[in-house]
Amino acid sequence: MQAAHSNPRRDFDPQPVLRGSRLLLRPLVAGDRDALWQVARDPLLWDQHPDKTRCDPEGFARFFQAALDSGSALAVVDARSDRVIGSSRYYELDAARREVAIGYTFIAREYWGSGVNRELKRLMIEHAAPWVDRIWFHVGTGNLRSRRAMEKIGASAEFEAQRPQNGEMVDFIYYAIDTAP
Repeated sequence: MQAAHSNPRRDFDPQPVLRGSRLLLRPLVAGDRDALWQVARDPLLWDQHPDKTRCDPEGFARFFQAALDSGSALAVVDARSDRVIGSSRYYELDAARREVAIGYTFIAREYWGSGVNRELKRLMIEHAAPWVDRIWFHVGTGNLRSRRAMEKIGASAEFEAQRPQNGEMVDFIYYAIDTAP
């Protein structure tokens, strides 16, 4: 029922604190830079990603500043060790269409295949669901790991399109999850 939802632009908090069984998601702050750099500097995180510069100091600096400037970036923290293990963010909130995107996500390689990415996405989807009817994920066509991860969480590939990435147009697959009943 559409009327039961709140206005996304007025009520949606793009930097919530979310707790799961293994993760704490909290607003990304400038003080997270060094801890996040320790994760991002691994070139294997980016080998299938459209922006491979994020493992370089300059590329990471651009990424991190854009994350802070977005006002919607989250630090992904291992709840057991209190270690920053990655980040993600909400973006492109469209109140009129009741849509938001989740992305810019990466997690430390030692957490791959552990269910951490699934928990991360579940927490973010559940947080956004009361305010939006559709959640988008933009995945580079060559990023097979992320494409498989989208399928595992039940997202469906809707279409392909190009998006700007560091001044170049890059091919992406747009995945979606509908949250409306």
